[in-house]
Amino acid sequence: MKYLLLLMALGCLNILKAQDYNVALIPDSLKANADVVKRTEELHVIIKDEGKAIIKHKYAITVFNESGDEYAMYANSYRKMESLYDIDGNLYDAAGKRLKSVKKKDIADVSGDEESLVSDSRTKYHNFYCRSYPYTVEYEDEQELNGIFFLPYWWPQIDEKYAVQQSRYIVEAPANYVLNFKQFNYPTKPDITKTEKNVTYTWQINNQKAIISEYFQPSWQDVTTAVYIAPKSFTVGGYTGDMSTWQNLGKFILSLNQGRDQLPDGVKQDIHRIADTAKTVEQKVNLLYQYLQNNTRYISIQLGIGSWQPFDANYVATKKYGDCKALSNYMHSILKEAGVPSNYVLITAGKGRKGLWEDFPSPYFNHAVLCVPNGKDTIWLECTSQTKAAGFMGSFTGNRKALLIASDGGHVVNTPVYKSTDNLQLRKVYATIDDNGDLDAAILTTFSGEQEEPLHSLMYSTNKELREEILNNAINLPTYKVEKNDYSEVKGRIPVIHEDLHITSPNYASITGKRLFIKPNLFNKTGTKLSKDSARVYDIAISSSYMDVDTVIIQIPAGYTVEAMPKDVALESKFGKYSINFKVADSAITMLRTNEVSAVMLPASEYEALVNYYDAMYKADRSQIVFVKKDN
Repeated sequence: MKYLLLLMALGCLNILKAQDYNVALIPDSLKANADVVKRTEELHVIIKDEGKAIIKHKYAITVFNESGDEYAMYANSYRKMESLYDIDGNLYDAAGKRLKSVKKKDIADVSGDEESLVSDSRTKYHNFYCRSYPYTVEYEDEQELNGIFFLPYWWPQIDEKYAVQQSRYIVEAPANYVLNFKQFNYPTKPDITKTEKNVTYTWQINNQKAIISEYFQPSWQDVTTAVYIAPKSFTVGGYTGDMSTWQNLGKFILSLNQGRDQLPDGVKQDIHRIADTAKTVEQKVNLLYQYLQNNTRYISIQLGIGSWQPFDANYVATKKYGDCKALSNYMHSILKEAGVPSNYVLITAGKGRKGLWEDFPSPYFNHAVLCVPNGKDTIWLECTSQTKAAGFMGSFTGNRKALLIASDGGHVVNTPVYKSTDNLQLRKVYATIDDNGDLDAAILTTFSGEQEEPLHSLMYSTNKELREEILNNAINLPTYKVEKNDYSEVKGRIPVIHEDLHITSPNYASITGKRLFIKPNLFNKTGTKLSKDSARVYDIAISSSYMDVDTVIIQIPAGYTVEAMPKDVALESKFGKYSINFKVADSAITMLRTNEVSAVMLPASEYEALVNYYDAMYKADRSQIVFVKKDN
């Protein structure tokens, strides 16, 4: 009888653990605007000590359409010092009936970084490839970390059109373990329970509706829930470290880099031959940066202590390649030999991404660069590029906080901020329109700062054929052909690219009877017409400042006089300044347009003003001049 009762109890337990994934149980408010709904999730981090942790993750996602299929694939990465096992999964139909389970032979295990030359990172993945909507996938795995530096963060809502029915984040640690955490868009403190041996932190969200993206929306972590955690002290790869302050984390990085700056004699001779006659620190840096660019190339290498320790300078000198850490360390070693002090810098790279959080020492970096102190004239070096100008960080690493590694540890520093006068596009257009309305235009444009970056890629990363293909699809004209394209670059801390184009466009101007209709703004129209949305949710975030100045001169056929001229427009707002002016004299149209955009963060209540500002620009950019042919 006792045995029967035990079986019944176990059966009840299994029933309690089972989930009902019938789609009808999802609230309508979560289905609205959603490609997927995360039905349930539990991310459980069990910290055993400073060097070991167990990660248990279980989740289920319902997919409503083809756009949600990408979220149905299971993928998890692990490294040499980690184990990933106990992967289980199931597929359910709309009624919650189980259709299929994961089989061990169907789990792929591949190199985790296809872009790396060598890597000890691997990824296991699985996909049911279901296309009968809606369907639900459920996955569960367990991972063991031997060495703690990174701990998994909680980001339950990972994208727009992605709703969350329930998600829980549990972090369990020994009672004396110090855990630091940083919350985003979580309204209360975590639920903390303590016993004599352990302390447990719990965060949970329920019924989080799908987010619909908005123009000029803040970064994702500013609009959705996230929690990041970091240990105070840790052990990884035989090293111990302290993350209680940025200075202490910097000391750990310094210990990883210690003694990795020895150069071969041949490289030392090259350095002195190149740099000894230079008169200033900046000249030395520029010459040796060119030496780095000419003699090395970037290759991702994901090996070693959590991929944090750079390969030594001798390795890079011999192999002629390295990743961001190795190349930055190599350049540091080169400058040291030349008598120029420099500092290794860890940074979060990527356009639109933010830097470190000053109040939360943590290892959430993805890149390394070099900083050369030079009084008030600090020089920043991106060591992975063979073409970038010395001193220019651009949108990839500019305008953010980073961790500079000095002899006494880590220091939070700011990378360069680029003003609108740094990020320029100055264009002059000389065009003619013939009796058939066909356009022939010579376009001379100067791009600087962040506005130079797309052109830099076009110059150095494309061949002639691909460049022509890109250019012939890049300009907002109904029909046109790029007859000529030339580019030249002037390197500097604010680099400049000069573009010289010749374009022809048939039937650009409309001719109806005796009238000729011309829109003088040929190549730089505001493309964004914002929707009037009274229910704006998020703040307005314009991340970059820049300025465009366009001068367009169009020669028209003889014998026409002006019948209708657009009014000049001048706008000034919190978002920037805009003006456009038109003049006709001696069968020539002259248009002068200036658009200066300001980097701002403004409340959602300013959205109506933003819409009106963009509407006014949109209309002004499409202004038309009407000419009528004089009677003979």
